Amino acid sequence: MEKIMIPYVRQKRILEELEKNDVLFIENIVDVFPKYSESTIRRDLKVLEEENYVTLLRGGGVKLKGASHEVPANEKLHLNKDAKEYIAKIAATTVQDNDVIYIDSGTTTLAMVKYIVAKNVKVITTNTHLLMEQRNTNITSFYTLSGVVNYTIGSISGSSTDKDMSNLFFDKSYLGSTGFGINVGINTPDIKEATKKIIALRNSSQTYVLADVTKYNKKALSKAFDVKDCILITDQKIPEFDKENIKYMYS
Repeated sequence: MEKIMIPYVRQKRILEELEKNDVLFIENIVDVFPKYSESTIRRDLKVLEEENYVTLLRGGGVKLKGASHEVPANEKLHLNKDAKEYIAKIAATTVQDNDVIYIDSGTTTLAMVKYIVAKNVKVITTNTHLLMEQRNTNITSFYTLSGVVNYTIGSISGSSTDKDMSNLFFDKSYLGSTGFGINVGINTPDIKEATKKIIALRNSSQTYVLADVTKYNKKALSKAFDVKDCILITDQKIPEFDKENIKYMYS
């Protein structure tokens, strides 16, 4: 017998369905949850709208709001480039000789690799752009994990990726993020990318998240973990983090 979902779980499932489609109608969502009435689904959607996750459209349509999709990597390369280079240089200084590190997908994590001067560093990655970037570094040990390639964001993900990562342990992980903040955590529009970040956090002695301040308090579909669970590397001082004793680096 199917268990009754609590509202939080049901609302998360609704967001997962919306991630697969640009727009859904309420009746489509009701079909996915046959045990629940239309009024219940409408209440869930109202909560999601109030929390700034979805937009309710005229005629009964619903769509994800804000960062519902990843910006293509080739477009990201030109966004906030100076801030990314600044963050990348700071991140590179945290890598020590003989470290085994995981490099996540993303343009800021990509930028850090050329600044690493530590010796005998072993890099495990799901960032496809590193396959070309490694030629411009002093690092000779690169390992790319298996999985499905998303050429738009330059990332490898999927069940085989998760399995590989679950069996690996890292001294440090360097992750990207679409948004970050005390209330929104470390987040991404892609559920598969969030799963990778969760595994990396679990299997790393230390986890760093690289994100410039334009991403501060930005909310995307999938929260991977709380900002207190990592060390954020950013490009400006964040007074709220100082008040809450959140660990972060900006210089």
